[in-house]
Amino acid sequence: MHMNHIVEGDSANILNTLPEHFVDLVVTDPPYLVNYRDRSGRSLQNDDNAQGVLPVFAPMARAMKPDSYAICFAGWGALPQFTAVWQAAGLRIVGQIVWQKSYASRRGYTQYHHETAYVLAKGDPARPAHPLPSVMPWVYSGNKSHPTEKAVEILAPLIRCFSKPGALVCDPFSGSGSTSVAAALNGRRWLGIEIDPKHVATARARLAGVARFQSGRVAA
Repeated sequence: MHMNHIVEGDSANILNTLPEHFVDLVVTDPPYLVNYRDRSGRSLQNDDNAQGVLPVFAPMARAMKPDSYAICFAGWGALPQFTAVWQAAGLRIVGQIVWQKSYASRRGYTQYHHETAYVLAKGDPARPAHPLPSVMPWVYSGNKSHPTEKAVEILAPLIRCFSKPGALVCDPFSGSGSTSVAAALNGRRWLGIEIDPKHVATARARLAGVARFQSGRVAA
C-alpha cells in the first residue's frame, strides 16, 4: 500500500499507518474550507468541515522525512486556520508560488485571477538547485474529472524542483490523481489518498493509463 497506490479512506487515519519519516515530498491541494461549488453545482467533500481537513497535517508531517518539503495549495479564506495547524505540526512557510490566470475563477471583493501554493519546510531542507519563479502562468485543466482539478503541467515543475528521481511523492488530498500522475511521469514513486470513492476510481484509471503508456514506451 505504501508506494504507487491510490488509497481510499480518511487521510489522517491512513497517514498514521505509514512509517515515520517515510515520504520525501508532499504536494497537495486540500479543500479550501469555503464550501465551494462550481458552475455545474459540483462540490468538494469536507469543504465545509474543517475537522475533515485540518487534522490531516499533523500525521502528514510525521510521515515526512526530516528536512523535507510540502507544497500545499490554499486560499486566503481559511488561511489563518491552515497556518496555525502547519505551525503546530512543525511546518514553516518558506516560500509562496502564485499562478496568474487569464480569467476570473470567482468574483467577490475582487476578481480572482490567481491560485496560490505555500512551500512548507520540515526541519531545514536544502534549497532547490534551480528555484522556481514565485509567479508563473496558469494552465487550466478543464476540471473535467474534479471540480478543482489541477493540471499535470502545474504540478510537474513542483515535483521536479523539490524532489529527486525515485523519491516518494505523497498527496493526502488526491482528488482525481493529478499529483500522482505528475510524479509517475517524472520518475518518482507516488502515494495518493482520497476519501471520495468516485475520485479514487478516476485516479486509479488515470494511473493505469500512465502505466500502460510507460510500458509501451519501454517496449518500443
